[in-house]
Amino acid sequence: MSQPDVKTPLAQHTVAHAWSRFDEADVQGLNAFLALDRDAAASGVEGTLAGIPVAIKDNLATLTLPTTCASRVLEGYVSPFEATAVRKLRDAGAVVIGKTNMDEFAMGSSTENSAYGPTLNPLDRSRVPGGSSGGSAAAVASGVVRLALGSETGGSVRQPAAFCGIVGVKPTYGRVSRYGLVAYASSLDNVGVFGATVAEAALGLETISGHDHFDSTSADLPVPSMVPAAASGERPLAGLVVGKPREYFPDNLDPRIAAHCERALQQLIALGAEVRDVSLPSTDLAVPVYYIIAPAEASSNLARYDGVRYGARVEADNLRSMYEGSRSKGFGEEVTRRILLGTYVLSAGYYDAYYKRAQAVRTLITQEFASVFASGVHLLFTPTTPTPAFRLGELSDPYEMYLSDIFTVTANLAGVPAMSQPIGLVDGLPVGGQFMAPHFDEPTMFRAAAALEASLSIEEATA
Repeated sequence: MSQPDVKTPLAQHTVAHAWSRFDEADVQGLNAFLALDRDAAASGVEGTLAGIPVAIKDNLATLTLPTTCASRVLEGYVSPFEATAVRKLRDAGAVVIGKTNMDEFAMGSSTENSAYGPTLNPLDRSRVPGGSSGGSAAAVASGVVRLALGSETGGSVRQPAAFCGIVGVKPTYGRVSRYGLVAYASSLDNVGVFGATVAEAALGLETISGHDHFDSTSADLPVPSMVPAAASGERPLAGLVVGKPREYFPDNLDPRIAAHCERALQQLIALGAEVRDVSLPSTDLAVPVYYIIAPAEASSNLARYDGVRYGARVEADNLRSMYEGSRSKGFGEEVTRRILLGTYVLSAGYYDAYYKRAQAVRTLITQEFASVFASGVHLLFTPTTPTPAFRLGELSDPYEMYLSDIFTVTANLAGVPAMSQPIGLVDGLPVGGQFMAPHFDEPTMFRAAAALEASLSIEEATA
């Protein structure tokens, strides 16, 4: 399947166009959506997204469609309120046409952990679209929508964006309200955006950003203009310093991915940027740190799904049996694994050895990012993932699956903004390049990404 036609302006991508694309035979079987609103129509709001169809990951609360987090625990659940990010899209005139498939409770890197079956990669149906926001990525990559919301805890927007050959953005922690985002790991969770182009992703993020009194962690800062202006001159990035962290280019990195990253870096130099070698020495600790902190927070956040207040219930003779039955039947294997792991690292005798130490290393990782940016580096550039999209069922070992996030989890741990954009193909599959920026400097990140996008497009057109 071809990728969406980026020459079609966003304003011309109507709801009718979305349904026409969805009904085409090559889109039907992707299993990208868990719920659809066929009656959705333009609201008449004359906003920046007036009449534009959008898709929403199924862990963002909506009033008009169920919010299940792709779990049997929340099967059929309809929220009594709406996520702030969704409301802001509606206020801008966007039309929510459906809720997208995902790894259950956002725990996964392939969208194979959904209770409702895996999503397929639109570019190669034998492969995964990435995760946990695979449904949203597939919805954009298939051309059904050009803008979709996902969520990120350790790379769940950027990794599927890389696998599906589109743009995916994780904002600075606090830039976008988490109100209405079903919590996985609260100190790491972000609402993110998928776009068919850099400019469209920037517009989506700008639309949903801003302070929200419903979320005490949202930053009370003005929202800057994020949509990059058209580049002017031959060296639009003159004065920009881009860091190349050596830890993200290990000797065992696929040489074809390394070559695409090197080509992108040479394009940035041609555009006027300076590329400088830098070091983030604690990078190799990021995955183990993440898989201590995130499950620990998940074990606390998911305690609320007990069959009492909402969600599925297994009737039993006593309360304990009802709890056990409801949770055992409702949660899938990966969610259960992470709850058990998180409960273990928080238990008496292990808290200091695991959780407390992981938090100390997280602080170290954050300080290393701050130090590099303070040295005069404006952005970092790295691969998004160590491989292209893998085949369905290929990574049966959880540890191997977790390593697919090796280049993305650091941005979540440090709270910095990051994005992935397509920079080439390996065996016909997309490769993503990743920018990371200092806290709240999304505009610089988008400016560089847009210039690189245009430069790579010109190079490919003249090749």
